[in-house]
Amino acid sequence: MTLFLNGPVQNGPFTLADRPGKAAGIRLAEALNQLTGTQPAPHLWNTVTLDGDIRHRTAASTRALSRGQWERRELTAKYAPGPAPAAGILTDTAPQVAALALQVCQELLANGTLTLARVPVRLCLACDHMTGAADHACRACTTGAGTRPATRRLLVHDRPEGRPVLERADFHAMRASTPAHLMNIAHNAPRRLLLSRTRAHGISLGPLGLDDMVLDPRLGLHLAVLATAAQRGEDRPVMTITQNAAAHVAAYGAPVRRRGGMQLRYALHGRIPYDGPLLRRLYEAHRVTPWLQKQFTEWHLPLCAWRERAGITAARLPSLLKFLRRAALARPDTPADEVLAELGHSVKAGDRRWVMDARAVAHALAHRAATHGSGTEPPEGDSQ
Repeated sequence: MTLFLNGPVQNGPFTLADRPGKAAGIRLAEALNQLTGTQPAPHLWNTVTLDGDIRHRTAASTRALSRGQWERRELTAKYAPGPAPAAGILTDTAPQVAALALQVCQELLANGTLTLARVPVRLCLACDHMTGAADHACRACTTGAGTRPATRRLLVHDRPEGRPVLERADFHAMRASTPAHLMNIAHNAPRRLLLSRTRAHGISLGPLGLDDMVLDPRLGLHLAVLATAAQRGEDRPVMTITQNAAAHVAAYGAPVRRRGGMQLRYALHGRIPYDGPLLRRLYEAHRVTPWLQKQFTEWHLPLCAWRERAGITAARLPSLLKFLRRAALARPDTPADEVLAELGHSVKAGDRRWVMDARAVAHALAHRAATHGSGTEPPEGDSQ
């Protein structure tokens, strides 16, 4: 069964009410799971970040909290003033993710995909943070100190010569729409990937003999998706992700995307222009009901971003809203089972054309009204 999961969102200093664009992947995964009749999935979050290390260390109000307690408090606040997701929240350091990570690393070390090697790196003179192979300023402390050369034993993945980072089968999309340019960009990743990092928070690599080091979060976020799918008994997880993010993390996920009978694929989506007053003005000008505002903001726009993965421009918002209003006016009292079945098949196949098919969207809206409440509310207050 196909299970859609959001690419873990970094737990930064924002709320989803203030930065709704951060929830695009979450909302897209929810919409696609609903269309395929799949139970809601937890929201995935990336907590292994230098920014999180610094914020936790420097904020006076959080010093009494452990990093895990602080992360949980921060994540709960992300959803205010609304409730936390019914299916829960899962981070990239959750126990099931950590257990899978260590199991996978041990397997890949045994078959030679990963190795433990002594690597020349740079360490911060002040805090000993590993800045990487290049001599650049440390981002883990604010001392402005330089770096020194050192050799560290690290977990590494040496990418096989001539093997692409991404292939067509790595995308949840019809074959004709596979983004060749993204495949080329991702292939520019370094031949040797360092998979162990110095962080204050993360999946400890101590069991592998790498004390004071954690797993690189770019591999960890893939394992969070795989762990969630395994817990649900699903073997076809699909990660919703932007093209830019996919280019950044794909090489790190390559060793684990196909594991056993499981295959992880990417469902690409573009940016949604939630920022600015345009949406509010459109809603006011056209007297759009609160129910339809919610469907447009949280459901149809993410689906349009899936269809228009290069991103939705602000200039497109009026026409997209007009389309949804017309589809809402055509919403049947009861959705047709055959139309819903066709929609589910299209979603599983990665076919996005139906997103701008008024008949299909009208039946999908009827299904949402029946399953998400407000089914008796008129779809629109004004037909024009």
